[in-house]
Amino acid sequence: MSVPQWLRRRPSATFWGRRAVRLVISLGVVLTASFAMIRLVPGDPVRAALGVDAAPALVAARRHQLGLDQPFPTQFRNYLDGLLHGDLGISLVTGAPVAELVRTKLPATLEIALLAFLLTLAVALPGGLLAAVHTRDGRRPRAELAFTALTAGVAGVPDFVAAAGLTALLAVALPLLPVAGTAGAGSFVLPVVALALAPTAVLLRIVRVEALKVLSEDYMRTARGKRLSPARLYLRHAAPNMATASLTVAGSLLPAMIAGTVLVEKVFAWPGIGSVMAQSVVAQDYPVVQATVLVMGSAVLLVGLLVDLLLALLDPRSAIREM
Repeated sequence: MSVPQWLRRRPSATFWGRRAVRLVISLGVVLTASFAMIRLVPGDPVRAALGVDAAPALVAARRHQLGLDQPFPTQFRNYLDGLLHGDLGISLVTGAPVAELVRTKLPATLEIALLAFLLTLAVALPGGLLAAVHTRDGRRPRAELAFTALTAGVAGVPDFVAAAGLTALLAVALPLLPVAGTAGAGSFVLPVVALALAPTAVLLRIVRVEALKVLSEDYMRTARGKRLSPARLYLRHAAPNMATASLTVAGSLLPAMIAGTVLVEKVFAWPGIGSVMAQSVVAQDYPVVQATVLVMGSAVLLVGLLVDLLLALLDPRSAIREM
C-alpha cells in the first residue's frame, strides 16, 4: 500500500497511525471471537445453571430474560451496546456483575504474569550474554552443548507440567513453599517460576545468538583491542546493540505468559481471572467467558503496542523501515 507524500515526511506519525488501525482491527476480532466462540460449545448454559431438573417453563423464562432466545445478530448488538455503557453482563451461575468479577480477579493474574516477565528478563538477558561471551569463537564446546541441550529441554516443558513438577518437588517432597493460595510472599514463587521457566529458556537461546552476532562485529574487536574493562565492553558496547532483537522476542513472550496463567492458576488455586475463565468455560457461563477472553485478549494487544513503542524509542529506524 502506497503512502501519501505528506505522510512520508512524518514517518513516526505513519508508524503510529498504522499501529492504531491494527490495534482497532485486532480488538474488533477479539471482541467478535469472545462473543461467538463460547456459543459454539454444545449445550444449554441456562439448563446447566438451573440444573437438569429445572422446569422447561423456568428455563424458557430465564432464556428470555437473558436475551438468549433472540437471533445471534440481535444478541451481538445488545452485547456491544452493553460494552459501550461499561456493562459486561451478569454471571449466569452466580448472578454477580461480571465487571465486578473482572475488577477483583484481574490484578492477581497481572501480578504473577508481570513478575514472571521481569524474572525472565532478569535471568535471560545477562545469562544469554554471559553464555555468548564464554562460548564465542568455538570456545568451551562442552559448555555450549550443555547450554543448548538444557535450554531446549526446558523450553519444551508446558506451563502446567512445570507447575505440577514444582509443586511435587518444592511443596510436597520438600515442604519449602505453600502448595496453593495466596499465603504471603512465598506463595508467589511457584506460580511465577512455573510461568517463567519455558520463556526464560527460549529467551536465553535468542539472547545468546544475538550476542554472538554483536560480539563478532568489527567495532567489538576494536573495543577489545583497546583493552576496555569487561563491564564497559559488554554493558556499554554489546548490550545496547542486542537490546532491540532481544526485547522484540521478550515482548512476544509476555502474551503467552498471560495466556498461560489459565492453567497455572488452576494448579495453584490462584485467585485470578485465569482460573475463573477455566471454570466458566466448563459451566458455559457466557458473560464471564466473553469478558475474560476480551480482557486477556486486550491485555495481549496492549502489551504488543507498548513493545512497539519501546522499540521505536530505542531504535527509531525500525519505524522508518516499515514505511
